[in-house]
Amino acid sequence: MTLHDTILSLLALQGVIGAFDVIYHHELRCALPQQLSAAYELRLHAIRSCLYGVVFAGLAWFVWGGAWLFLLWGIVLIEVVLTLMDFVEEDRTRRLPPSERVTHTILAINGGVLFGLLGWLSLDWAELGTGVYWTPSGGLSIALTVMAVGVAASGIRDGFASRVLSRSKAPEPFDFGSAAQTFLISGGTGFIGQALVRALLEQGHAPILLARDPLKASMLFQGRVRCITSMDQLDPDSCVDVVVNLAGEKILGRPWSAARKASLIESRVRTTEALVEWMGKARKKPRVMLSASAVGFYGEQHVDDASVLDEASPGKEGFTTELCQSWENSARKVVELGVPLKLLRLGLVFGGGGGALPPMLLPIRLGLGGSLGSGRQIMSWVHLHDVLGVMAWLCRGGASSGNGAKAYNVVAPENPSQREFVAVAARLLRRPAFFKTPEGPLRRLLGEQSCLLLDGQRVSPRRLREEGYAFRFATLSSALADVCGKTPA
Repeated sequence: MTLHDTILSLLALQGVIGAFDVIYHHELRCALPQQLSAAYELRLHAIRSCLYGVVFAGLAWFVWGGAWLFLLWGIVLIEVVLTLMDFVEEDRTRRLPPSERVTHTILAINGGVLFGLLGWLSLDWAELGTGVYWTPSGGLSIALTVMAVGVAASGIRDGFASRVLSRSKAPEPFDFGSAAQTFLISGGTGFIGQALVRALLEQGHAPILLARDPLKASMLFQGRVRCITSMDQLDPDSCVDVVVNLAGEKILGRPWSAARKASLIESRVRTTEALVEWMGKARKKPRVMLSASAVGFYGEQHVDDASVLDEASPGKEGFTTELCQSWENSARKVVELGVPLKLLRLGLVFGGGGGALPPMLLPIRLGLGGSLGSGRQIMSWVHLHDVLGVMAWLCRGGASSGNGAKAYNVVAPENPSQREFVAVAARLLRRPAFFKTPEGPLRRLLGEQSCLLLDGQRVSPRRLREEGYAFRFATLSSALADVCGKTPA
C-alpha cells in the first residue's frame, strides 16, 4: 500500500467515526438541530462538514501539486481552527457524555496521524508542477466520494438548522412570581428539569437541586445552582418556597421484570419520601409542592373505548396505574404538614433537545414512518412550554386555593391517534409515511412495555381549562411546527 493509499484509508476511517458521532451523539442523544442554544455550534459544523466534503473528494481522485497545496493546506488549517472553536462551544453550551468525548479523542488522534502523513507526502507533491492530477485509487476513491456527498449533505442540513434556530423566537418568559423565590427540585437534570431550572434562573429565582451527580448539574447550569446529593445536606432552617418533584427512572427501556418494576417504583417513592421527610422538619414550610405523575395513572384504554378520562376517573389494574398511584400517595403525605400539593399527570412531553419526541420523529425523518399496530391508539401529549406554563401558573396560585391535594391532567386539549400524529409530522417534514409495524411482533418484543406504544389514553385537561389556564400550544400541528422549526400545516 502506498503512502497515498494509507492516507485515504485513514480519511475513510475519519469519515466512519465522524458519521457515528453525528448520527448517535448529535442526532439521537442530543438532538442538536432542535436546541436553540446549538445554533452557533451547528453553524460551525456546517462550515466544517462542507470543507470536509472538499477534502474527501479532492484527495480521493487527485494529487495536488505545486501552488494547489496552499489551497489544500488552507482548507486543512481552517478545519483545525473550526474544530478547536467547536470544542470551546460544546463546553460552553452542553455537557458531553463520556462516549462523545472518547469519540472526539479518537477523531483527534486519527486526524493528527492523517495530517502528519499528508504533510510528509506534500513534500513530494510540492515538487510537481502547479495543478491537480487525476489519480484514482479504485474502491477507496468511490467510498470517499460517497462519504464526501454524505458529509456535505450533513453540512448543508446543519446550516439550514442553524438558520432556523437563529431566527426562532425564545418562548415568552414564564412568570413564577414577581419576588425572587427558592425552589427545591428533584430530577432537575432531566428533560423537563433542565428547562425548568433555566426558566427559573432567567427570572432571578434560586434553584436547589437534589441530584445524584452534582458535577453534571453544576456543569449543566454553569455553576449557577446549589446542588445537594441528600436531603440531610439541607438545613431545616433553610427557606424553601416551592418544592418540585420530578425524579424517577425512565420507564421505557429494560424489560419490566419484577425487580425492574420494584426499582421504577422505588426510584420515585424513595425520593418523594425524602422530600416529604425534610418538609416535616423544616421550620418554615414551603407554600406549595408540585409533584410529577403521568397519565399512566388511568391505565390502558382500548382503541374502541371512546370515553374521556378526566381527573375524577379511577385508575385501572396494571403496572402503570400501580406506579403512578404509589408515586402520588407518597407525595400526598405533605398535606398532613399543611403544604398544598399539586399532582401533575403528564402526557407525552414534546420539546426540542430530548424527551419522547426525537425518537418518535426519527423514523419519519428517514421516510420510514407509519402506524404502530392499528395506529388508532390515542396519544395524550403536551408541549414542554405548557408544562412549564402550568408549573408557573400553579406557583402564582392558579385559580385554586386550600391546603389539600389536587391532580391536574397536564395534556393538550387535542387528542390525536398515533396514525394522525404520524400524518401531521410527515406533512410538516415533507416525508412519506407508508410503513406499518404489525402489532404482534411489537407485543412479543416489548412484552408488557408494549402498552406504552400500542395502548393509549384519551385524557382531558378538564381542571386546567375550568380554572382558566390558557394553553400556548393547544394543537398538535402548532406544537410540532414549533419544535421542528416549521410553518404549521
